[in-house]
Amino acid sequence: MDIQRLFLFLIFVFSLGLVWDGWQRHQHPEQYIQQDAITKEALPVATPSATTIPAASSLATPGQAPVAQQSAQPAVGATILVRTDILDAEISTIGGDISHLALLNHPDGQDKNKPLILFHRGAGTHNYAAQSGLLGAGLPNHTSLFVAEQDRYTLSGNAEQVQVRLKGAGDAALKVTKIITFHKGSYLVEVGYELENTGQQPVSASSYYQLIRDSAPLAGSSMFLPTYVGAAVYTDQEKFQKVEFAEIEKGKTDYPKQADDGWIGILQHYFVAAWLPKEKTRREYFTRKLDSDAYSVGMILPEQTIDPGQRALMGTTLYVGPAQTDLDEIAPGLGLTVDYGWLTVLSAPLFWVMALFYDWTHNWGAAIILLTVLIKLLFFPLSAASYRSMAKMRVVAPKLEKIKQQCGSDREKLNRAMMELYKTEKINPLGGCLPVVVQIPVFIALYWAILASVELRYAPFFGWITDLSAADPYYILPLIMGASMVIQMRLNPKPPDPIQAKVMQIMPIAFSIIFFFFPAGLVLYSIVNNILSIGQQWYITRAAEDESKAAAAKR
Repeated sequence: MDIQRLFLFLIFVFSLGLVWDGWQRHQHPEQYIQQDAITKEALPVATPSATTIPAASSLATPGQAPVAQQSAQPAVGATILVRTDILDAEISTIGGDISHLALLNHPDGQDKNKPLILFHRGAGTHNYAAQSGLLGAGLPNHTSLFVAEQDRYTLSGNAEQVQVRLKGAGDAALKVTKIITFHKGSYLVEVGYELENTGQQPVSASSYYQLIRDSAPLAGSSMFLPTYVGAAVYTDQEKFQKVEFAEIEKGKTDYPKQADDGWIGILQHYFVAAWLPKEKTRREYFTRKLDSDAYSVGMILPEQTIDPGQRALMGTTLYVGPAQTDLDEIAPGLGLTVDYGWLTVLSAPLFWVMALFYDWTHNWGAAIILLTVLIKLLFFPLSAASYRSMAKMRVVAPKLEKIKQQCGSDREKLNRAMMELYKTEKINPLGGCLPVVVQIPVFIALYWAILASVELRYAPFFGWITDLSAADPYYILPLIMGASMVIQMRLNPKPPDPIQAKVMQIMPIAFSIIFFFFPAGLVLYSIVNNILSIGQQWYITRAAEDESKAAAAKR
């Protein structure tokens, strides 16, 4: 029992950091907002140099990605507005960049009445955009001017897609049209080029596709509630790899530079943008540190040769939307963008079961309750053994107190006498520790499942609980959890050590305060788990006391 209390005490001490961090975020939220991004200008312009042009029949040499240069007076182009049933986008005629993208079905993290803006470029926000271009002498890249057929596109009626066509300016022999296609009900955006050779000589060209983002953290993230913001690469051979911005800046990256499969993208909490080339297409992946705290993450596709009088198409697909486990249906490994941390092996099945319960109840709070009951049933034999051990400890508590008085300050004699009593009464003093130790990984795994799953973002339960992924705004659930901990503590035997006894009295209060900053869904799990534990422990304790009275009566 002493080990169990020591273990809980260590958790308590570590958790004090959560209280301090949460208090700081509450008192000084401006420190956690993307301050660095507010003063930033538009993204630096990355201009492919002549050295980045691939050879006539091969992919570019590894590392020869478009080179970043800071433009003193960047070109200013027109803006094309595109609206579908789930996306609101802005495309610049300079390069055909997707410079603004809002997800209409996902509210903003600070104001749920506004849509979440994933891509944005300019002062007053973080800089994040999708760019692409061609590599080849005189060919347009993402700094070149395109001419649009119209300035507004809307997906309406029974239309399944809307297509934006941008014609390359100039009188070059290779006529280039950039085509960006949005689909109904889809977060997949096709980005490609239509090439027509009107000259007398063959022309070779390859295409590159990149995401540009600064390293500004998301508002609300902290060292105790971390959410990853950075690049990621997936290949069938090397599997899923995160590539942090700090690694890119230092040049210490070990992701595969060339492959015939996979994808590359940028992750942030709940959402992902990734370039998805067709399988079995040779591609070169690259990452690069740009000026003004910006990073380029992208790929180069193979070179094609267009003969005189011929046409060619080249392009790829961009996914830009929520990170979900079912994204593997779109591209292998894309579902791994749901970041469950180091306990993915537990978090993934927990969320899968919780999703099944949600399909039945259509309420994520009810799904969490049912999941808690299921977990409690699975651990029932283990926890029952633990509670029987604690019940016996409670029964022999008077004997322990008597031994303590007899031994006085002789700790060695006291320990021998206690062990002899445990042996006589057939009590395992460590019997109550195992359930606590076993359930801690489950608790942490469920925490990550709730924190990382976009399905629980703004998911209501009832009443004032309108977002199970966020803290209870009125702290009612943490207070209920604290009260349940008090009841549960009173069912346990009183610690013989006065200091331990005081710590155990403080812990319900401390954990209530700590849970002020935990997602409401996790607090709900703790409350239900505590209530079920109280019922089970009360029943087993009553049974042990009745057995003890019956045995005493027979004597």
